[in-house]
Amino acid sequence: MIRAIIALCMLLMPGVNVAIAEVITIAAASDLNFVFRELVAEYEQLTGDRVRLSLGSSGNFYAQIQNGAPFDLYFSADIAYPRKLEEAGLTVPGSLYSYAIGRIVLWAGKDSRFDLSKGLEILRESTVKKIAIANPKHAPYGRAAVGAMEQAQVYDRVKDKLVFGENISQAAQFVESGAADIGIIAMSLALAPPMQAAGRYWEIPADVHPPIEQGAVIIKGAKNQERAKAFLSFVQSAEGQAMMKRYGFIVPSSEIRP
Repeated sequence: MIRAIIALCMLLMPGVNVAIAEVITIAAASDLNFVFRELVAEYEQLTGDRVRLSLGSSGNFYAQIQNGAPFDLYFSADIAYPRKLEEAGLTVPGSLYSYAIGRIVLWAGKDSRFDLSKGLEILRESTVKKIAIANPKHAPYGRAAVGAMEQAQVYDRVKDKLVFGENISQAAQFVESGAADIGIIAMSLALAPPMQAAGRYWEIPADVHPPIEQGAVIIKGAKNQERAKAFLSFVQSAEGQAMMKRYGFIVPSSEIRP
């Protein structure tokens, strides 16, 4: 059903020649790495269009868009960034959408001997030398990690062990490569098949860290606003949201929105 709806939307778009593939440029938070690769592949197969996907830190993308970076869509891990763009008049009116709530986990390599069931208390142990998190200055998952450690009253004891990734994917890579012993990363990464094969995780309770409300918006200067709307509709669809749920995201209602 969703395929027929998206295809119909594409046919009804004013001035759109469906025989010509278009390119949509998307800036997306790095916690979306694995799920968006699935979403993009499905969307491209469905529509014939191409998606140019850039993954990185939400804060860095926010700064780039403020300075005129040519993105059509922005998927932030912190809805505050697209809200600020909206307030500055840099977005298509009415396009702001809260697409998911993110979760964080403790993650360690499968060969490590850490007992992750101890939760955040394990970070105090002397065998844990380096703890990887995303840089809290511009990465929402880094701020959530700091908040969780503060709530658990371990932050002051372990802050000197912290190593910062430019984004949450880099933080995960630090642990996977052995550059850090353990990390606090996005559940969406921990649930990806390559990460499941490489390590183990313990889910950090949602009530011990700030909520990670994630938001998307269409950029006002987008060259392909109609195609951007179509992609956003696909993310909002039952099929798109089912993919998001498989990667641990909490998602809103699964109906397509106008």
